[in-house]
Amino acid sequence: MGLFTSINIAATGMSVERLRTDVISDNIANASTTRTQDGGAFKRKRVVLEPVSKELSWRTPFVPENMDAGAGDGVRVSEIVKDDTPGRLVYDPQHPDAIVSGPNAGYVEYPNVNIVNEMVDLISASRAYEANSSVIQGSKEMFSKALEIGR
Repeated sequence: MGLFTSINIAATGMSVERLRTDVISDNIANASTTRTQDGGAFKRKRVVLEPVSKELSWRTPFVPENMDAGAGDGVRVSEIVKDDTPGRLVYDPQHPDAIVSGPNAGYVEYPNVNIVNEMVDLISASRAYEANSSVIQGSKEMFSKALEIGR
């Protein structure tokens, strides 16, 4: 592991959490959008993450061969997917986006965005961002102390 590995790993986490915050903000902003360019109500989006893993080129001699010594290389966005769960139906036959015919005639489909869930996700993303920021700050302090020892 290099000197700046912890900072690089935390930086990937901060980048991902910033994107999650943007996607959550988009969901909240469109919580009552009944018509999109694709047609139909807005569909909630969510971020899918995956670990960044590379084959280790160097292995510490202090860990037995059968143990996984890789700490990982961070996280990245795998994809942003639309949540296809149905939205809530509200009876409003005067609404311009009301369903014209069929069993749901007169109903308007609203987005499948639950503001409470989005706010919980937003707090989670914010706390994860703060945690990664604390890792970077701790690493900087550790480097500073190491330089002081060398004086």
